[in-house]
Amino acid sequence: MMNMEQHIRLVLDTTTKLTKPKISASFLLALVLITFVACSQDTSIYALDETGPVNTAEDAADDPAIIINYKNPSASLFFGTDKTAGVYLYDLKGMQQSFSPLGAINNIDVRQKNSEIYLAATNRSNQSVEYWVIDQDTFFANTHESQDIFSLSKRSFSIASSIDIYGICIGMIGGTPVAFSTEDGGPSVEIWTLENQKLIGVFDNGGESEGCVFDDENQTLFISEEETNGVLKAYDLNQEYPFSNPVIVDSREGNIGGDPEGVAIYKTSDTEGYVILSSQGDNKYNVYNRQKPYQFISSFTVDDSPHGIDGTSHTDGISVSSYNFGGKYTKGMMIAQDDENLDGEELKNQNFKIIPFKQVLNALK
Repeated sequence: MMNMEQHIRLVLDTTTKLTKPKISASFLLALVLITFVACSQDTSIYALDETGPVNTAEDAADDPAIIINYKNPSASLFFGTDKTAGVYLYDLKGMQQSFSPLGAINNIDVRQKNSEIYLAATNRSNQSVEYWVIDQDTFFANTHESQDIFSLSKRSFSIASSIDIYGICIGMIGGTPVAFSTEDGGPSVEIWTLENQKLIGVFDNGGESEGCVFDDENQTLFISEEETNGVLKAYDLNQEYPFSNPVIVDSREGNIGGDPEGVAIYKTSDTEGYVILSSQGDNKYNVYNRQKPYQFISSFTVDDSPHGIDGTSHTDGISVSSYNFGGKYTKGMMIAQDDENLDGEELKNQNFKIIPFKQVLNALK
């Protein structure tokens, strides 16, 4: 049997090597301390900015993905999907920059390496994994001019899937961009190498899954399994394929209310930090340690702000970054989909809220 990187090497005929993280004694001590001082009461924070409502009514807005402008961090952007129509592009104040009518794009994810942006999405209009590679300078130079930012891609592929496609996350394994796509109503998780559009594996997650995130440095895939089971699982891809022995991070019997949905990672170092999960049924966001055994630390809610921005509820997708974007976001941010977007007493179409992660870190301390 072989691990995932060895499997990819056979597909791509490359020679790469994974390095396993080392856990320091000080980090182990921190884990013990976190166990004893974990918050027993949920923390209330609020968004500082929000997007306008998406054009489609009812359940439409779904999944965000942050794009970092390394040359000018405050000019960074993020995508937000309308899962019936396409993809919006916003600035960090929530102002719409463009809209790409790509079809029923459910989930979207991103990786940035060297001068390139790698983007992957699930398109339910044609049951495909969509993949784009865009030059970063070209991308940020044209966001105010192009109504379809994806037309700027240097290369793009539409990869037909054999499952009823649903969620997706992208990761780097041995320097290779890989996508994990999940099945609507089913347990299958596909693994794709994106540059050569090869399906290199399918494994069973046990139930209907949507949200996922891949921890590149720790080579760990987190998947939220909703509906019947309601669990968050972690798969160590250094283990032998087909990854039949995941860690059960949490469940409805623990700290998850209703369905677990969007999942993201906040990095405090290369291998340490937090896993953030949207606990959809109780309108909370759970915080777990990024390192095994992924202890639950605390929960927080995003409530109505004193600046007139309403809180979030029943959140689907989230995106988190620890990058210093300057201004209000020196410790990074979280973008969260809001199911019930209220403007005073008026219910508007769904949108995305922008939350400074500094509030979460202050609460954890």
